[in-house]
Amino acid sequence: MYKGYRLGIVVPAYNEEELIAETLESMPDIADRIYVVDDGSTDGTRQIITGFVSANVTKSVSVARNGRFCALSNGENRGVGAAIVAGYKKALAEDIDIVVVMAGDNQMDAAHLPQLLEPVVEGKADYAKGNRLSRWGHREGMSNWRLFGNWLLTSLTKIASGYWKIGDPQNGYAAITRKALSRIDLDSLYPRYGYCNDLLVKLNVAGCKVVDVPIPAQYGKEKSKIKYSKYITTVSPLLLRGFFWRLKMKYIRRQKGEEASH
Repeated sequence: MYKGYRLGIVVPAYNEEELIAETLESMPDIADRIYVVDDGSTDGTRQIITGFVSANVTKSVSVARNGRFCALSNGENRGVGAAIVAGYKKALAEDIDIVVVMAGDNQMDAAHLPQLLEPVVEGKADYAKGNRLSRWGHREGMSNWRLFGNWLLTSLTKIASGYWKIGDPQNGYAAITRKALSRIDLDSLYPRYGYCNDLLVKLNVAGCKVVDVPIPAQYGKEKSKIKYSKYITTVSPLLLRGFFWRLKMKYIRRQKGEEASH
């Protein structure tokens, strides 16, 4: 537990056979449950996860500790958003208080997890997310093209979500409360890259408090699966639809409800 809260970690993984074992080995002891979700991998990722969870020793995989690990599978490649939702649903079913997302490519350093959790346990946020762009020193390893793409999507996400003080919305390193998860229609979340942008829109409609936490980028052997040219052209229409949906849900529908009550 972390300060009296049951903590769960969702680890989405797709074709991460090189790094998934290293990622699972790095999971912090404060986590009560770790949900490892294979998103239809075509390499050895699923086998490594299964071996780790069942406590079988395989290549560079040690014995799973205390039965904390839970292996889940989407069966086919449905997208990182769908993999995370599968983990979220399992965490809700097991009465986890706070759920964190840490990618299967070992890019999210567990050493920064307490920083992410503090605003949540202190009641200052329902959703706390990492921000690699808030400080110049935290951007090390990000190319100029990636920085530009992130800046553009940050601007669009601010408009769509109404959270004007957030940055780096593509950062999936985040902690969310059980209460916030329960107020969102998880099945309606965008299933692929872009889920984190879509989630911010839905969190605003649900009336949730969101904060950014400065956390540096950590790049090593992993290879980003995001192609920003495709990502921007896909997510931009999603955010446009989200903007109008937010206006409808928060203002038009609310106004109609107030008029009906008089």
